[in-house]
Amino acid sequence: MSDLRVSDSITVDAPPSVVFAILADPTQHARIDGSGSVGSVIQAPERITGTGQTFTVRMKLFGVPYLIRNRVVEFEPDRLIAWRHFTANRWRYELTATADGGTTVTEAFDMSRADRLTTAVVRAARFPERNREGIAGTLQRLKQAAEADAKKAAGQA
Repeated sequence: MSDLRVSDSITVDAPPSVVFAILADPTQHARIDGSGSVGSVIQAPERITGTGQTFTVRMKLFGVPYLIRNRVVEFEPDRLIAWRHFTANRWRYELTATADGGTTVTEAFDMSRADRLTTAVVRAARFPERNREGIAGTLQRLKQAAEADAKKAAGQA
């Protein structure tokens, strides 16, 4: 079913390495979060460097705070990063270099691997729709952050 995966893309005027540096640093996730649910990081490596690594984040849902531990399940430097928590749902970012030195970023919320109960709960809570809105906001914020970081790096070069 098509509602098992929601995604959107944006083109960023920054190279994949700059975009990926933000995504691979869990402490920057609140900076780019467009959903309003991501808070501060409790535990994380300084930079994600491969699958199996975990990071724990303060979150809130419907105003209720909670902690969530994420595990990196896909990782290709400057190209792909994805994580999941206790469900099989994945948050995935795929980066593609553009001819002009920028990056097309596709963010997806993928619940196709989840069991039936999790899928039913996710649908009942309208997460596919909520995540579609959050993805659009996150991509805009990621674009702004990456372009600012690229300009800053160019000014220091």
